[in-house]
Amino acid sequence: MSVWGPLEERYTTPRKRRLLALDGGGIRGILTLGILEKIEADLRAASGRGDDFRLSDFFDYIAGTSTGAILATSLALGKSVGELIEFYKELGPQIFDKAALFKRLRNLYKKGPLEEQLQATFGEETDLGSPDLRCLLLVVIRNVSTDSPWPISSNPLAIYNDRALADCNLQIPLWKLVRASTAAPIFFPPEVIAWDERDPEKTFVFVDGGVTPYNNPAFLLFRMATAAPYKLAWPTGENRLMLVSVGTGAAPAVDDDVMSPSKNAVSNLAGLPGALMYGSQVDQDINCRTVGRCVSGAAIDSEMGDLVPVDEEGQNVPLETDLGRAFLYARYNAELTKEGLADLGHDDLDPGELNKLDAIEGIDDLLEVGRSVARRHVNMSDFGTLLED
Repeated sequence: MSVWGPLEERYTTPRKRRLLALDGGGIRGILTLGILEKIEADLRAASGRGDDFRLSDFFDYIAGTSTGAILATSLALGKSVGELIEFYKELGPQIFDKAALFKRLRNLYKKGPLEEQLQATFGEETDLGSPDLRCLLLVVIRNVSTDSPWPISSNPLAIYNDRALADCNLQIPLWKLVRASTAAPIFFPPEVIAWDERDPEKTFVFVDGGVTPYNNPAFLLFRMATAAPYKLAWPTGENRLMLVSVGTGAAPAVDDDVMSPSKNAVSNLAGLPGALMYGSQVDQDINCRTVGRCVSGAAIDSEMGDLVPVDEEGQNVPLETDLGRAFLYARYNAELTKEGLADLGHDDLDPGELNKLDAIEGIDDLLEVGRSVARRHVNMSDFGTLLED
């Protein structure tokens, strides 16, 4: 039997390829769902397939980090965006509510609501090599034991996915991988996974993939789909490959008091992880816009703009004109600042509250912000010929 199992025809037949990358961001994953809701509806209409259409039918490879890993895994298993919206609305407050410090310490090694829900959602025995996956999946985790990012993929051609290996990646339960990717420091305890139960040296400690350079896994996904070492080696080109990247909302953290005498090294360093995550997220976005051809995305800054190619008259270059880039690229995200929210028609919302990873009181507001982004920016014309097989 082919290593591809039931996906053999899809992945051994040359065709155009589409990639979907989903950022980390705690409960703000529901903002991502507000954007994905329209993408799913528009693609369903374009496909003519009706209610049984799923994003995993269109996207060949879905990647996610942290809360994005929950979404990516669910979508790869064939869940609809509507199902995931209900999941986040119903269970998000239980999963992402930051417990008091003493309670977190007391329950450090006890099963929590996130672990229970992941097992119930994905199954205790469903592993990364499961035939239930309807497309390729990439989950980003961080191995504390080796101090390195671990992008774990279901690609059966990958070197560490050889079924003959005792520590084959494909045997790891999906819920454990997702739990590891969502193990945000302070919010959740780390996840310990025995990669090979017969070898104690192959047991590792993992924390949130968001504390790697890949909280936005977009450019990483492109590399793993096209670079020779990963053995997929999908052809590049504007008419052959498209990458859609969806964020959880972002805003630069501006501290007007950073030079104040009342600030000390500890208080300044407290904001460093968030600043590094934001910088890495932007860098992944810029990489995609410069190597790929950006068709949609907010301005990076006042110098770079949005990097959507324009002609001498300042008009967007039509997609019929091939510029020789490696892929088409669309970035959908919300700017969670006062100005950004006002531009979307949500000037009544408090950006300080919505930016929190555990903004459980703002679930409905975050969903509506995502929907506003989708109405403003998601357009099937940006997909060009990638809408066709």
